[in-house]
Amino acid sequence: MFGVYVLGTAGCGKSLLTHSLKNWLTSKEWHVITANLDPGAESLPYDPDVDVRLHLDLHELMERYQLGPNGALVLASDMLATKAQEIQDEIDSCNADIVIFDTPGQMELFAYRPSGQFLASNFAADGKAVLFLYDAWLCKTPENFLSLNLLASSVRLRFNLPFISVLNKADIAKEEAKQAMKWASNPRLLEASLGEALKGDDYSLYSSLLRGLVRNGFVHRMIPSSAATMEGMTAIASELFMLFKGGEDSEA
Repeated sequence: MFGVYVLGTAGCGKSLLTHSLKNWLTSKEWHVITANLDPGAESLPYDPDVDVRLHLDLHELMERYQLGPNGALVLASDMLATKAQEIQDEIDSCNADIVIFDTPGQMELFAYRPSGQFLASNFAADGKAVLFLYDAWLCKTPENFLSLNLLASSVRLRFNLPFISVLNKADIAKEEAKQAMKWASNPRLLEASLGEALKGDDYSLYSSLLRGLVRNGFVHRMIPSSAATMEGMTAIASELFMLFKGGEDSEA
């Protein structure tokens, strides 16, 4: 069994991509299940096979501990670790080939609270990977794009797992996606764009950060995708199978 963790900023399309990727893999006759790890999710575009909301009731936590919504989300996130074995048992009972973990909308609850790293580290699987979703709408300026690269690099360091960068919403933010793909494949072009947009100390800071990322291999090649149209699902699956199956064709 293999685990795929879908992370990204709020609104980047994690849940819809989880749904689309499951459908694509299932069409290739893989047994895939989804696990919702967001205790605050009010609705999802799919029916999760494993759902943390069955173990953690946000409204009950708010009443019991006199917390607001944000405080309850933080508490629920921290309590995820105490439910790790129950979640593992539910996943194991499904006998799936692949489990796709749909992480909280507020990424920091999973990426930077201790429970997220604990769950990812202790989940028993033959292989694991992170799909980090860039929201194409947020890639309008070179400084925004670089900031997202910094965030992605932080997540990569945090989880220390095989990492795949996905540029989501490429169908509805076509120009932004096209520009972002150029920047991702050509850091010199990104630095030149930063020079056009920024001056003085701002440019010095951003260009220094970019050079540090490039020097350490943290400017990530991206796969353009659309969770709505299924664009990019073949490429994402191929990358995953390269990681999990040592290069076996994703169509197998």
